[in-house]
Amino acid sequence: MSSHGFGRLLTAMVTPFKDNGEVDYRRARELARRLVDNATETLVVCGTTGESPTLTAEEKLRLFSEIKEEVGSVPVVAGSGSNNTAATIEFSKQAKERGADGLLVVAPYYNKPPQSGLLEHYRAVAEAVDLPIIVYNIPGRTGIEIKPDTLAQLAKIPNIVAVKEAVSLEPICSLEVLLSDPNYEYQPLGKYERWVRPGRPVELYSGEDNLTLPMMSVGVYGVVSVAAHVAGPQMSAMMRAYAEGRVKEAKALHTKLYPLCTGLFATTNPILPKAALALQGFPVGGLRRPLVEATPEQIATLKAIMERAGVL
Repeated sequence: MSSHGFGRLLTAMVTPFKDNGEVDYRRARELARRLVDNATETLVVCGTTGESPTLTAEEKLRLFSEIKEEVGSVPVVAGSGSNNTAATIEFSKQAKERGADGLLVVAPYYNKPPQSGLLEHYRAVAEAVDLPIIVYNIPGRTGIEIKPDTLAQLAKIPNIVAVKEAVSLEPICSLEVLLSDPNYEYQPLGKYERWVRPGRPVELYSGEDNLTLPMMSVGVYGVVSVAAHVAGPQMSAMMRAYAEGRVKEAKALHTKLYPLCTGLFATTNPILPKAALALQGFPVGGLRRPLVEATPEQIATLKAIMERAGVL
């Protein structure tokens, strides 16, 4: 485990359900412990992978408190973002009260604010809630991209300490150029400095398992992973190898993991990650509608991919 901030390997947890569709809090605790025991350094709870759109506010809050109680000193990041700034602030405050160590705040979806609106949204949340914030940039789901110029401005806010980038390499390269400009000035991080490496205003995390290694080559520090549900030690080993200069070893691990990291997303997340856990002998229940369970054909394909990756 890293002593630096959130570490390199953050896992976006699935939410276990009982047969009757209720949240299975006991299984959620067991899953959290399993992930931590398999190289996860920070747990991200009630993000997209956690089926947050179908969870009630109270279900989310209970998950934050139950999982934090289970894992103790391991950071728990609460998915608290919405497309309503006031609601995001209020829910983020409640998440803090339930033990969250940080917040994952997605770009406001559907209403598609301009870049100036995104700045105001995140600034308002950061000023209102005294927790480190990870900005979640995922235009494929939200319909809006937080542009590099906007992210560079957000990085000047002390408690905006990281960005989860579910984008291509080009915007990350552009953001790195902006952050590396000798004329770029940002406020001291103060009490948030433990979440960011010295000399950097913000950490960048891959939001795409399959692009983690290429993204690390242009400045990304780690990954908010889904594949870590079934391949946590391997994902961690790949990043550690690259960080320590063992590039050939990192590439070999990337090549072995790549079919798994893409195969898990052959249909809407988290349908196949839940199926993969079941294949490993750790079932976490079904999915809430409108998501549906994997088909037998999808499961057969996934099983073959997992066997080739050495995780089954």
